Amino acid sequence: MSLLVGLSATAQDIAQFLKPGHPDVYTVVKGDTLWDISGTFLSKPWLWPEIWQINPQIDNPHLIYPGDQIALVYVDGQPRLQLRRGDAGRTVKLTPSDTISLQPQIRATPLESSIPAISLDAIQGFLVQNRVIEPAVLEAAPYIVEGEAERLILGAGDRVYVRGELPDSESFNFVRRGPLYVDPNTQEILGREATYIGLGTAVAQDADVATMAVTSTREEVQIGDRVLPTEERRVDANFFPSAPVDDINGEIISVFSGVTQVGQYDVVVINRGERENLEVGNVLAIYKKGGIARDRIANENIRLPSERAGLLMIFRTFEKLSYGLVLATERPLAVSDEVRNP
Repeated sequence: MSLLVGLSATAQDIAQFLKPGHPDVYTVVKGDTLWDISGTFLSKPWLWPEIWQINPQIDNPHLIYPGDQIALVYVDGQPRLQLRRGDAGRTVKLTPSDTISLQPQIRATPLESSIPAISLDAIQGFLVQNRVIEPAVLEAAPYIVEGEAERLILGAGDRVYVRGELPDSESFNFVRRGPLYVDPNTQEILGREATYIGLGTAVAQDADVATMAVTSTREEVQIGDRVLPTEERRVDANFFPSAPVDDINGEIISVFSGVTQVGQYDVVVINRGERENLEVGNVLAIYKKGGIARDRIANENIRLPSERAGLLMIFRTFEKLSYGLVLATERPLAVSDEVRNP
């Protein structure tokens, strides 16, 4: 994650976006998120990178811990937020005992976890488990043909038999075919959701049938579930809210809660991703798509203007689409509502 030192080039004075009644100093408490703190100081919290100033004297200045203080100061007439490290963000130095014959090493351990950008309760399962892949890749993946003792539903501690040759990997994900995402405007296939079911390890490979041990599950493993190597990537939840670099015009194409209306803290899928230069932490405005009205004079149907109705933050990106968490809504939203620059 890269941070901007000082103020980046903007056409407007950032001071105009300071929130009325903002504190001069804010002490971070457990349960805070960076989005909450940004909203304490700024009327547009996604402008945080424009006002954040790194103190090079502080270890890991991009991480903020409970007990830290965020101070508003002015540098060359422009507002800046500076970090004052509290006890929770300090490190404890641990060294091996002198009686143990080891090479001396120093390990620095923070006393408490840093605060996330947004609440992890809503997105934890999507950070490193669910993924979007090309449909052909999922269809070609090995799949479960039977469980031990011919059981159809299996869990942790069971063995399963998998048709197909397992790739070289230390651990595997059991996944289930999820929704196929298609761009509603171009009909381009954006990817297939591979829904995480559990973890497993390879026991043996005999011709094209492998034996695997189920080590943990989020839900019951079933016949037909696919097997993919565990992703090596790890998603950093310590990111900053920011505005997209490029103009974004997209739509909500799915919602994970299984409901038709989208509300606050729902996880949604949008049809824009890394190829549109979307990044983790980008904030987008949600616009309620205007309805269809009948123009009786012109004797034709017209679409009414879309109206701004909420905000979401991108927390995971793929090539052609992204996951976002709805941060605020002013009215019920739905699939096909629009997303744009904030």
